[in-house]
Amino acid sequence: MADRRSNPLTELRRGVLEFCVLAIVLREETYAFDLIRRLSDAGGLMTSEGTIYPLLSRLRRDGMVTTTWRESAAGPPRRYYRITAAGSSALAAFTADWTGFRDAVDALLDTAERSGGS
Repeated sequence: MADRRSNPLTELRRGVLEFCVLAIVLREETYAFDLIRRLSDAGGLMTSEGTIYPLLSRLRRDGMVTTTWRESAAGPPRRYYRITAAGSSALAAFTADWTGFRDAVDALLDTAERSGGS
């Protein structure tokens, strides 16, 4: 079965990336390059820059974030992303689900580890 699917960590990243982005923009307005840097710094959550721009477009289209353009002293104007009420609600729901999911997986992995992995 493992040879028929991609790397499990890649699948996990793909599944949680949008919520990680929402968590970042919950704290402050952020532009795409800064999002990429912060996701990369957070233990390699970012695998390629090419994934963030379509994700941001989808979040904007789905009403999870809004955007504003701002001039930049270091180059062209930047598009900044801010979470919306819908994005905050989606993030809160995911956080509640994630906590239970993480705890269940941790419990099973701890049990497997204590039993010697058999």
